[in-house]
Amino acid sequence: MTLMKTKKLWIVYVLVTVISFAVLIIFGREIYREKPPVPEKVITESGILLFTSQEIKDGQNIWQSIGGQQLGSIWGHGAYIAPDWSADWLHKEAVFLLDKWSRENFGILFDKLDPERQAMLEVRLQNALRANTYDSKTGILTISDERADAIRSISRHYQGLFMDDPSLNEERAAYAIPANTIKDSGRMDRMNAFFFWTAWACITERPDSELTYTSNWPPDRIVGNTASAGLVLWTGFSVIMLLVGIGLLAYYNARNKSDILDPSLLPQNDPLGGLNPTPSMKATLKYYWVVLGLILMQILFGVVAAHYGVEGKGFYGLSLDNILPYSVSRTWHVQLALFWIATSWLAAGLYIAPAVSGHEPKYQKLGVNLLFSALLVIVVGSLIGEWMGVMQKLGLVHNFWFGHQGYEYVDLGRFWQIFLFIGFFIWLFLMFRALLPALVKPSENRQLLIMFIIASVAIAGFYGAGLVWGRQTHLSVAEYWRWWVVHLWVEGFFEVFATVIAAFLFVRMGLLNIRFATTGVIFAAIVYMAGGVIGTFHHLYFAGTPTAIIALGASFSALEVVPLVFMGFEAYNNLQLSRATPWVRSYRWPIYFIISVSFWNLVGAGLFGFLINPPIALYYMQGLNTTPVHGHAALFGVFGMLGIGLMLFVLKGLTVKYVWKTGFLKFAFWALNVGLMLMLLLSLLPVGFLQTIASIKHGMWYARSAEFMQDSTMQTLRWLRIVGDVVFAAGSLALAVFVIGLKTGWSIDRSHKLYED
Repeated sequence: MTLMKTKKLWIVYVLVTVISFAVLIIFGREIYREKPPVPEKVITESGILLFTSQEIKDGQNIWQSIGGQQLGSIWGHGAYIAPDWSADWLHKEAVFLLDKWSRENFGILFDKLDPERQAMLEVRLQNALRANTYDSKTGILTISDERADAIRSISRHYQGLFMDDPSLNEERAAYAIPANTIKDSGRMDRMNAFFFWTAWACITERPDSELTYTSNWPPDRIVGNTASAGLVLWTGFSVIMLLVGIGLLAYYNARNKSDILDPSLLPQNDPLGGLNPTPSMKATLKYYWVVLGLILMQILFGVVAAHYGVEGKGFYGLSLDNILPYSVSRTWHVQLALFWIATSWLAAGLYIAPAVSGHEPKYQKLGVNLLFSALLVIVVGSLIGEWMGVMQKLGLVHNFWFGHQGYEYVDLGRFWQIFLFIGFFIWLFLMFRALLPALVKPSENRQLLIMFIIASVAIAGFYGAGLVWGRQTHLSVAEYWRWWVVHLWVEGFFEVFATVIAAFLFVRMGLLNIRFATTGVIFAAIVYMAGGVIGTFHHLYFAGTPTAIIALGASFSALEVVPLVFMGFEAYNNLQLSRATPWVRSYRWPIYFIISVSFWNLVGAGLFGFLINPPIALYYMQGLNTTPVHGHAALFGVFGMLGIGLMLFVLKGLTVKYVWKTGFLKFAFWALNVGLMLMLLLSLLPVGFLQTIASIKHGMWYARSAEFMQDSTMQTLRWLRIVGDVVFAAGSLALAVFVIGLKTGWSIDRSHKLYED
């Protein structure tokens, strides 16, 4: 009966995966076809050449070299202190033209006019800007001479901002942009060409459509960028899909409810107590020393990056912007998070593989040590390269290969990407050779092992999507593939890997029935794939993509929330496990970190994720502080807490013969969770909500402007983040003290030995 049930689940899993990826690829092809064109030439009506396609492409590379999406954003993707440059340029262009026409016709500035005359000029503006004057046959974009004047005016302003105009010192500080971020006017001219093109795509209507290339994003009433009917329609449909998904999952859970935990049926002694770690398993310990160091570094750079929001040139009076610019501190904060989380997970896999199979392959320890050395080189090399790129010490080609690619979460240069990609396959090889005896041997564990291998192969393979784009790939296409890495690799296959590895731990401890674990893992994988793969499109609503992307992204991203709604049940079951028998209670805090993963999955990925995912919500919220609410709660709350939980399980396995002194660990657990929640509720969330109101009333340009963000209320809310940051940092230090104490002895009660050697 169970075999037939799992066979059906496997069939459904394969079908869902194949169909989902087919849709993702087919409509990805539409993105290639429908992306905003990069004109061969931009000329004025009087025949003056303004930009060439090569200048626009080079400008994109220059923007990437200074940090790209780590310094402001484009089309809503990126950092949150500086403006969204596409929205900012567009509004400045509109204001220039309105003021010019108002002075010519009425002798006063536009904002001094009565509402009737303002409305008249706004209609004229919308007709002028929204008309598509690109000739697809010649590749030439023709614009009015008046608009060319606006371009020159904005270009001069940006040149002063990114270079060294003293009159813009205050604005530079508000945006955390160091003087001479761009060091020569030639580079600045090309970056201005790129900024113009991104704004042009935001306001120019597609052929035979009333929607712009970015589906009327960003919201800005005076240029006619308002939410379309389709956004409202597909938002409603996404809510329906969410309710349907929850109903189906509730039905499945009701039919497949596990038995109530009976402590009398659990092992009365720790099944891991007699485990003797192999040399390769012991070799994973050094990974966790690095994990600990990277956590502390990541928090340090996160504090620096956050402080740039209130003191744009430094840190409590210490001038840092010319040594450690905001874009570097934020890059390192994000990259270090990915590095330590991935390192923790990879090390856990290397530890668990021999434990599951009972087999230590020849030279396995050597392979674990070589992979460790490679990871260290990648971490150090990529961080140095990113700093050199932002400091403009590399040419555009060298920056692409060794410096800063400018794409959030995949900032590291292409050489380091390839190096890391190879490292993942070395890890996969080490995993497979250790698990092979268990895979070929018929057993109840076999199906769970197969899913474990599938998830491991996906983790190694899907990082390769980050190698698809090139140095001058169209921004819409690069975004499509970037989200294959950020969404599919992290939010998809790491989710499956996490589910499998947690199941393995509980099965190995005798706390979970292997049959129930197997069916549960396969079903969870089906649900993740059903919503997660096509749900990738919800990141691409306004990235120069066709409107079908909104329909698909809205419908399927709603399903991503469905499994997270039921994480409370998993948390409750894990809590029962942690209290079941005396020996299980010795694993209390590792299990509690797993429980916190369930909580943050529900709140961070589910609640805060769905807050911004519906099209009409994201239309106003994309690029605001509502996004890092979801990002922090999901990245650290889910993947970070799981990384810490896996680390503790491994460390428990290496010290299982002794009782832990858990005072520091208890404090670390509560401080990390409470600190993260305070960070969100006291600062990021209220800032994001106020920005959303500003975006709805005035437009995206205003919600990200210095005028609004430097308001006293906003400054107070950003200062309040220090409360959560301090609690969170204290928790991380307590965790470090505890882990170091496992080596020095102060975290171990050596007087109470549980098992003999």
